[in-house]
Amino acid sequence: MLRLSVVIPVYNGALTVADCLRGVLSQTLPAEEYAVIVVDDGSTDSTASVVKDFRVQLVTQPHRGAAAARNRGLSEARGEWVAFTDADCIPSRGWLRALLQAVDEQDAIPPVLGAAGRVIGYQSTASAARFVDLAGGLDAERHLAHPTFPFAPSGNVMYRREAMRTAGGFDARYAAYEACELHTRLLRLHGGAFHFPFAPAAVVLHRHRASWPEYWRQQVGYGRGYAQFLLHHRDQLPWSPWRELRAWGHVALQGFAACWPARGDRSLIRRGTFIKGVAQRTGFVTTYWTRRERARW
Repeated sequence: MLRLSVVIPVYNGALTVADCLRGVLSQTLPAEEYAVIVVDDGSTDSTASVVKDFRVQLVTQPHRGAAAARNRGLSEARGEWVAFTDADCIPSRGWLRALLQAVDEQDAIPPVLGAAGRVIGYQSTASAARFVDLAGGLDAERHLAHPTFPFAPSGNVMYRREAMRTAGGFDARYAAYEACELHTRLLRLHGGAFHFPFAPAAVVLHRHRASWPEYWRQQVGYGRGYAQFLLHHRDQLPWSPWRELRAWGHVALQGFAACWPARGDRSLIRRGTFIKGVAQRTGFVTTYWTRRERARW
């Protein structure tokens, strides 16, 4: 019996999507219990040709972003659950079984809405990738523990399919941060009845950005998404020029720390934290304070 669908959005992922699909199709969960849907979000490389070599459902659409691609996959999904991972991820063999076990073990009324697992760096030998591992940027357990806006990274998460559809899926307007926004919407819909366990045995390996320019571009996008999140929820998260100045002051302190002599991982953490801070603030200010962007929310 089909229990869940796995949705994988991909854009120009010809170099990584095969490893992802080999991992998804090698699950210890019986093959008849899950389906795999790959949404090609308007790739211009050979992504579609690579995916066609695997026994999965391939859906194509014009390039509209990862959130829109996930929503397209959600519309095609079958089963009680829908799990998400990304084309630059490699799920462990026990990934889906561990997610399902986490929700099956919950004796909650009403029932749980989903579960999330661990995201670990894959071959994080470059300094930028190693920094992500050291800083715990994709630590779902930490993000889910946030007292006001908990969420799980979309590279390793599973939701009850009907709950996602009732909520309207991901908000495709977001440049990033759409996973947090969806989780926030589900919390508002279900309130104190929201149950969402963390499943440490559900492991997904992720190819972090290998170079600092790549990491910079990613973090600028995160800053844009965070600005959109604050605009969307400005009633709860007011922002002001004074708070912006304080935020830049904090980044300046990170810069001083990065210049302070240190060895090994401590030096890398300081440098990476400063790069991350400047990149995110750059994305934030070029989004939050623009009239056009503010009008969208």
